[in-house]
Amino acid sequence: MSLNFFLKKKNIYLKNLFKKHKIINNFKINNIKPLDNAEKYDLSFFDSIRYKDKALHTKAGACLTTIKLEKYLPQKVEKIIVNNVLFKLAESIKKIFPYADIDYPDYSLKKPSKTKYKSVKFGNNVLIGQNVKIGKNTLLGSNTIIEHDVSIGKGCFIGSGVIIKNTIIGDNVVIQDGCKIGQKGFGFIPLKEKNIKFPHIGNVVIEDDVEIASNCTIDRGSVDNTTIGKNTYLDNQVHIAHNVKIGSNCMIAGQVGFAGSSIIGNNVSIGGQAGISGHLKIGNNVKIGGGSGVVKDIEDNQTVMGYPAVPFRKFLKKKNNE
Repeated sequence: MSLNFFLKKKNIYLKNLFKKHKIINNFKINNIKPLDNAEKYDLSFFDSIRYKDKALHTKAGACLTTIKLEKYLPQKVEKIIVNNVLFKLAESIKKIFPYADIDYPDYSLKKPSKTKYKSVKFGNNVLIGQNVKIGKNTLLGSNTIIEHDVSIGKGCFIGSGVIIKNTIIGDNVVIQDGCKIGQKGFGFIPLKEKNIKFPHIGNVVIEDDVEIASNCTIDRGSVDNTTIGKNTYLDNQVHIAHNVKIGSNCMIAGQVGFAGSSIIGNNVSIGGQAGISGHLKIGNNVKIGGGSGVVKDIEDNQTVMGYPAVPFRKFLKKKNNE
């Protein structure tokens, strides 16, 4: 499930973006997507060997990569060799989606139309953007803002003081007071001269029956989407960074933080104030103790605790020996 929430410049060809490179297969760029979602007329990127399997099977028309990694891409892919993949990717996104680097105000916001949303109940001072879809029997609290093109399913409850942008929400979802969903994530390319801001063109996708407690923040994806699977529950003040994917039936306690691009399996339980580092894979049925710091992948059916997080028996043994 994906939707472009950002204005895209028309008629951008590969040669327009990479004038100093020899382009053999020039084409008009449809979109910028991750390796596993990219199609024939999309530009993708490959900057780490950990994504080798996705690179081998990508259907992207062109791909930013390095001289060391280009051999893993299919022959038909137009390879654009650069020194700093993420820097060139940020430049390309900025040229195609010029307004994705800042969360500009939505000037289409208006009071909701009672004719358009006949079966939706609104609190005081609610504002709705252009092309917003809201399903039947959904309730919205006071002082909530739903920005342009957001989609909300049936039977949802959205609390007061909530701001939602760049997001697709399923049915029977509960979002409590004060949540901020779909804003730009924390992404920069560090260079000697200055830090370069990384535009974020992804979405947030929240599936059916999810419950999100008060004052959570969920960043939209940078190029991929940030997703929360069915029947997952988030406690208060949870932060989910860009591109994180949380599976179904997960239980996330208060003040847990997820760094960007980590993948969390199904039936995962995480205790309060735990931290999950970026680009990790957490398996199914994993339990992570409160206050733990997860800095490496965890296989299915594991229980871990501590900083750095280790199997629970090992944690207890260490504690007993102190």
